[in-house]
Amino acid sequence: MKAIRRFSVRPVLPEPLRPLGDLAHNLRWSWHTETRELFRSVDPDGWRAAAGDPVRLLGAVPAGRLRELAQDRGFLRRLAVVAGDLQDYLTEPRWYQRAEGELPAAIAYFSPEFGITAALPQYSGGLGILAGDHLKAASDLGVPLIGVGLLYRHGYFRQSLSRDGWQQEHYPVLDPNEMPLELLREPGGAPTRVELRLPGGRTLRAHVWRARVGRVPLLLLDSDVEENAPRERDVTDRLYGGGSEHRLLQEMLLGIGGVRAVRAYCRVTGHPDPEVFHTNEGHAGFLGLERIRELSERGVPFDTALEAVRAGTVFTTHTPVPAGIDRFDRDLVARHLGDDGELPGVDVERVLRLGTETYPGGAPDLFNMAVMGLRLAQRANGVSTLHGAVSREMFSGLWPGFDTTEVPIASVTNGVHAPTWTADEVRALRDDPGDAELWELRRTLREHLVHEVRRRLYASWRQRGASHAELGWIDGVLDPEVLTVGFARRVPSYKRLTLMLRDRERFTDLLLHPSRPVQFVVAGKAHPADDGGKRLIQELVRFADDPRVRHRIVFLPDYGMGMAQRLYTGCDVWLNNPLRPLEACGTSGMKAALNGCLNLSVLDGWWDEWYEPDFGWAIPTADDGTVGDGPLGDDPENRERRDAIEAAALYELLEEHVAPCFYDRGVTGSGLPERWIEMVRQTLGRLGPKVLADRMVREYVERLYTPAARAHRTLDVPTAGRLAEWKARVRAGWPHVAIDHVESVCESVELGGSLALRVRVALGGLEPGDVEVQAVAGRVDESDSIAGADAVRVPLKVSDGPDENGSWLYEGPLALDRTGSFGYTVRVLPAHPLLASPAELGLVALPPDDLGAREAAGVLMR
Repeated sequence: MKAIRRFSVRPVLPEPLRPLGDLAHNLRWSWHTETRELFRSVDPDGWRAAAGDPVRLLGAVPAGRLRELAQDRGFLRRLAVVAGDLQDYLTEPRWYQRAEGELPAAIAYFSPEFGITAALPQYSGGLGILAGDHLKAASDLGVPLIGVGLLYRHGYFRQSLSRDGWQQEHYPVLDPNEMPLELLREPGGAPTRVELRLPGGRTLRAHVWRARVGRVPLLLLDSDVEENAPRERDVTDRLYGGGSEHRLLQEMLLGIGGVRAVRAYCRVTGHPDPEVFHTNEGHAGFLGLERIRELSERGVPFDTALEAVRAGTVFTTHTPVPAGIDRFDRDLVARHLGDDGELPGVDVERVLRLGTETYPGGAPDLFNMAVMGLRLAQRANGVSTLHGAVSREMFSGLWPGFDTTEVPIASVTNGVHAPTWTADEVRALRDDPGDAELWELRRTLREHLVHEVRRRLYASWRQRGASHAELGWIDGVLDPEVLTVGFARRVPSYKRLTLMLRDRERFTDLLLHPSRPVQFVVAGKAHPADDGGKRLIQELVRFADDPRVRHRIVFLPDYGMGMAQRLYTGCDVWLNNPLRPLEACGTSGMKAALNGCLNLSVLDGWWDEWYEPDFGWAIPTADDGTVGDGPLGDDPENRERRDAIEAAALYELLEEHVAPCFYDRGVTGSGLPERWIEMVRQTLGRLGPKVLADRMVREYVERLYTPAARAHRTLDVPTAGRLAEWKARVRAGWPHVAIDHVESVCESVELGGSLALRVRVALGGLEPGDVEVQAVAGRVDESDSIAGADAVRVPLKVSDGPDENGSWLYEGPLALDRTGSFGYTVRVLPAHPLLASPAELGLVALPPDDLGAREAAGVLMR
């Protein structure tokens, strides 16, 4: 019989046990071993039943057990120590408090999903896990971050399999009262509420829930409010669910409502207002429009407000493909943001231009959230060095006339939160463990994984309809002595879940090799609307169901944080074989590396940056290794050829390198795989420190947040107004800026010589202080193009002018400091001390084609 209403009855803890409630409602327990062990000791069976969730545990502990613990002096001493440790963690100065310089008073970090713990299932994959690790590392470092997201009442779907291996989705109802959350309330006790105006006089209301992530508050907006109409009540029903308008409303609530939630939180709690707003992917991009509206209500003109908002905004892009970006119909956006919608008084045409794809091939009728994010942020970044290069190329059309190397998108390589993802056994290692100790550690973790896999596989087969009597074979699945490869991630086509099945006979031989067998643990979810991804899962499941190989390869449904923590620690090798360069970063291999698991991956994302033979193996790719070239899979024939080549390379690596290294028990008679153990040691000691989220967050603070805060302070409204006026004047005058004449004088074109450049530039109505005239020089290719990464930029000085034609003379020397094919050109750029990049306006003047090829390009051969 189904209940017509659901509510939660909260436990009343005896007074001596009250600190347990505080510990349960601060998610630091999710990465603090001592706190988890304390909760486990409350009721070991209940802890397992609650899946390691302290809030659920406390709601189920019998009252008699609580009374018993309240009289247990040993338990109360442990409780006092753990509670005191949390208090110290929350109050003591940390890295940020000890750092020098004028750091931001606070940073607001917006993301559509956050993966903090399985007890708060508000994530679907890597973006959310990365956001969760960002918050945890910020807490550990003392960074004053405020996280902002949405509370999805069904979260992301739970996955199971049908008897024939087809993915099934289930959406459990999540009650925030049963999770480690608390309502944000006004001083009088009423719940804090934010509201958005919708077309047709409708209103979208949302409550604000707060999760405590160590020192960091995470604000989650929830539209399941009784005063909402059913349509609005369901806005935060599911992560990445619904149609186009549903997604637009989610992103409006995240961005616009999120800013209002931050303002309310700071007002209620006294937390400093953020100086920096960080948009984690384009989903939250509307936050910039809300901040423009705030200033517009004070009478600040749109252009001035835009400059003030841009100064303190950071935008991070996570996708290397245009198809991964949210794009909405312009009319839909206009209807929701116009005078009848959420931003009355703000010029909707100006808003629409922010999201217009103005580059070649762009769709003028669509509103691009990433394009808006880039235009609303003075600082932007990709999430690995390679992804930064891919992003600069993908968005280069927004900065026409500039080399892709000059597109103002930097990179900060992702990192992972070590306390969350490192096994307790690995953390307990002494500083210089011996070979036997390392090998025994890896075997122990592999054995734990084997038992976990068998438990989960049994549960999966029971869900698929198998009886207990049919499943005796599961006791023999996997072997703690066999080389174990892990592969787990979302299942879009570019990640190539089934590449390992390309040659099934060869793969089967790998699994069943008489002396060097390999076993695979595979997991992953396909988006509910992605039937192609579901077919890939079904293909792999059917292969793994084959009685010949089912003891050597398993597919585990319902991949999530709980499962991931076992996989990363227990596997020997972590496999990643995407189509390069379509993996922005790919942090799962980082988490595996923290536990001494070796990586076997295509050189994509972070692995392209930090691969060394001591850390694992690189799968050769069928492209030429450059960004933007090679068959990326759009053409089916190329895709088939590329898959065949790279699958063969994968098999060869496993057969000839990985498995022999694992099973070679050494020439010294130790009985240990000495080379393998040395690779584990190098992975832990040298690679591990690179992949940490602490390193990532420090880079954000030093390279992006602090410069953004400095710009935010500098660009007060009057200063922003002057900058906006200057930009308008430069844009209006730029069509009249032209390079009229270039000449060079050189007595010798030998190494160590120099060219004396003289350049005549027409500035129209602009002044010399408005521009910088540059010589750009470097090696040239066969088409006389200067390599961007090799280019040297030399500013020239104004020496005379204007002449009778209104031209100014610029002069300067250009050093000939390299041999070979060398060339130069000249260009004019806008120049202002408050620009974050010379390319910020997207304006550049180059020599005209009729200036003379040899003169304009200045190509010198030596």
